[in-house]
Amino acid sequence: MSTDYQRARAELGRRLRELRVESPDGRLTGTALAERLGWPQSKVSKLENGRQTPTQDDLRAWAEAVGQPGAFTELHARLRGFESHIRSWKRQLAAGHAPVQESWNTLVGETRTLHVWDNFVVNGMLQTADYARNLFERYAEFRRSPRDAEEAVRARMKRQEWLYRPGKRLNTLMWEGALRAQPCPPEVLAAQLDRLLGVVGMATVHLGIVPWDAELRLPPANGFWVLDDRLVTVEDWHAALWLDDAETIALFRRVWDTLAESAVYGTEAQQVIARVRRSIKV
Repeated sequence: MSTDYQRARAELGRRLRELRVESPDGRLTGTALAERLGWPQSKVSKLENGRQTPTQDDLRAWAEAVGQPGAFTELHARLRGFESHIRSWKRQLAAGHAPVQESWNTLVGETRTLHVWDNFVVNGMLQTADYARNLFERYAEFRRSPRDAEEAVRARMKRQEWLYRPGKRLNTLMWEGALRAQPCPPEVLAAQLDRLLGVVGMATVHLGIVPWDAELRLPPANGFWVLDDRLVTVEDWHAALWLDDAETIALFRRVWDTLAESAVYGTEAQQVIARVRRSIKV
């Protein structure tokens, strides 16, 4: 979790404590507030000390319980402020993967140029339906989120229409490990690699593969997306980071450019993909 996020959550916790102490009904103890809310006292303590992120409902209930319902608007604004940069998967996936994919469709649709680094799976803009379905099913099982793989697949496939629109450009780099990872049956992976072989040379796609034996100027850390010059997204296990300050965007573009120096393209990229394809026992 980022320092900025921790700081913002701690500030929100201090504000919650202020509202409790300054209750119009008289100073409330944490135990008394917990009793009013029907919460464990430990939850009140964690929220006030910035060790737990409140939900919108938590903030509304807190404001009402301390006799200051009008404070909810301020509290919610604070929450939205730091959650716009740290988006927990638990909350994003509360209604399943399909709504998240639809949101991404809107975001990508507004973008002209993508720079993407993938080090663990094939890029979503180039996935086959079967490959994507296996990913959604496995993530839903792991996160215990609603199982809506078919709806999520349809949304992801719809996003790929972007590749056929004039003026769009996908600049994507993939580590060879992303080609070899098997989050799906061998026959599905084989078909996925056939799909990649077909997109090499596509007008709107600039595909680079970083071979395992390539000399790296940087280690292949987290995957990320740079959308034009306005946003970077980075996925981790607990959350997705949405970073929109100019300095950070410039940093990730420099990372992408550095990784691109280790990649192969065109015929050489096809040779790497084909080598991996031949290694799959179907």
